[in-house]
Amino acid sequence: MDSKKFVMSYSGGKDCMLAMHRKIKEGWTPVALITTVKKDSVNSWTHSISKRLLNEASKSLNIPIIYVECEMKDYEAKFEEKLLEAKKMGATTVIYGDIDIELHKKWDVDRATNAGLDYELPLWQGDREAIVHEFIDSGFKAVIKKVNLENMSEDFLGKVLDKPLIEEIKKTGSDACGENGEYHTFVVDGPLFNTPIELDVLGKTVSNGYGTLDVK
Repeated sequence: MDSKKFVMSYSGGKDCMLAMHRKIKEGWTPVALITTVKKDSVNSWTHSISKRLLNEASKSLNIPIIYVECEMKDYEAKFEEKLLEAKKMGATTVIYGDIDIELHKKWDVDRATNAGLDYELPLWQGDREAIVHEFIDSGFKAVIKKVNLENMSEDFLGKVLDKPLIEEIKKTGSDACGENGEYHTFVVDGPLFNTPIELDVLGKTVSNGYGTLDVK
């Protein structure tokens, strides 16, 4: 049974949640979530989700969260350091939510291998649109937290992912799954959650070419 314990590379978004959901359905057990947070900040890298909300998610999922507080220059080393913590908790495998970008896969494999862990990418080479539809059909609820303004307008911020919205996203020329970084989500409810996460929306911020939903 020990071989079925994993640490989830967790951004708070839809793809990692679906990857975790698939592994749990296969009988695997998550021992921890691992999330990178900007050093001297309360927000995560990439998705810009606050530690308070990540803690809420950890509590509702009933899975401990390991924070990797890092700068860009020591991102990889710190991530590997924290993977060793997960290993001590019993994890034998790192699960990632990446779909088909080879560079991302190489990064994932290198981090796991350097920490002496196995790795799996349950969504790898899946059809992007089919993946986001599976996420929605599984009963998860994700809110658009961040958009790349080169691809999508700030009007998408705060919207809940559903199939009609996916069609709207595609009309902008963006990928249905946002795998190219067009948009990022925060999953607030679904089959793995004990209670939904309530978002208190303060507004929207636009900076450095990105629109971000401000929530507390």
